[in-house]
Amino acid sequence: MKGLIIGWIVLTITVLITAYILPGIKIDKFSSAVWAAAALGILNAIVKPVLVILTLPITILTLGLFLLVINAVIILLVGALIKGFEVRSFGTAVIASIIISIISFVTSRLI
Repeated sequence: MKGLIIGWIVLTITVLITAYILPGIKIDKFSSAVWAAAALGILNAIVKPVLVILTLPITILTLGLFLLVINAVIILLVGALIKGFEVRSFGTAVIASIIISIISFVTSRLI
């Protein structure tokens, strides 16, 4: 349980940093970032594995780069689900997925 809460906090901070860096992502208030991080975590746990299995041939052909597209689709889905969290374009979502992946990788290695 403790690890889940720490992961949620780290993902919330990551979402806030990404919104600060990218002008195409808008967060109205802190609670929107908290809910966006929760939705992102839930969708990554439930929807992403299904999408990865369904798109496995494309992912293999692109040497794994198609996973960025899957991450971008999940970020766009979070933007559609959470009020106060807005992602303006698919390109912004792809860049956000790269930034979130890098920050999450670094923080997971540090924690």
